[in-house]
Amino acid sequence: MAGHVRSRARLAEALSGIRGAGGARGPDRAGDIRLSGGGPIRAVLFDWGDTLFHAPHAPAVIVAAARARGVTVSDDDARRMWDELWEAGKTPAELAKGRDLSSQAHRDVWTALFTRADRVAPGVSHALYERVMDPASWVPFADTRPTLEALRRRGVKMGVVSNVPRDLRPVFALHGMADLVDAFTHSFEVGAEKPDPAIFRAACRALGVAPAETLMVGDHPEADGGAAKAGLRVYILPAEMDGDVRGLGRVVDLVDRSL
Repeated sequence: MAGHVRSRARLAEALSGIRGAGGARGPDRAGDIRLSGGGPIRAVLFDWGDTLFHAPHAPAVIVAAARARGVTVSDDDARRMWDELWEAGKTPAELAKGRDLSSQAHRDVWTALFTRADRVAPGVSHALYERVMDPASWVPFADTRPTLEALRRRGVKMGVVSNVPRDLRPVFALHGMADLVDAFTHSFEVGAEKPDPAIFRAACRALGVAPAETLMVGDHPEADGGAAKAGLRVYILPAEMDGDVRGLGRVVDLVDRSL
């Protein structure tokens, strides 16, 4: 298979069925704001992946893994492949598999999903899991630190609530931001995953704030939108972004408007 080139049509065929798998999305949409209830926002909870941090090198991992197996995948095709897989991982069906309640479940569920890409580049699923799904390999968006610092200056309490199988504190410490987060609430510690209201209530308790005075910020309408059922205000980030700028400055505006 040396030098074999997969066309975009073949790539799309091999990955058919990934987009939209798992049923309808949640009631919210990207860019939605649910600010029911009045009064100041005293605390902000942030999702982690695709909200504060991202994995910028996933397509490069696909290209390299394919090349090592004698398959040529273009950068554009690798990007499209990763986008398809990542979006599939956000569907209700995948979220319902309990992948973030333990490290083993996380490995099993994500690797099973990634095997869809093995039809294009055999063995890429293992490379994707080992090199992309490690939180230590993720990096903050350009506006993550400025946003957290701006909220800190305003005296707003901040927490991270995430569906993850391991502790995120070392990841924030690696980037010198551990002191900007007051509490971390992980699904594997709580025993509940977003959108279960239990994880959002646990995050509010960790910060010592009432749900009604707390804003949940995330990228996923289904998972992060579940905070509304726990009585929190919710802001779902727009899917579009300006390069490495996630659009988190809007969160500071929402806090200021609530005062």
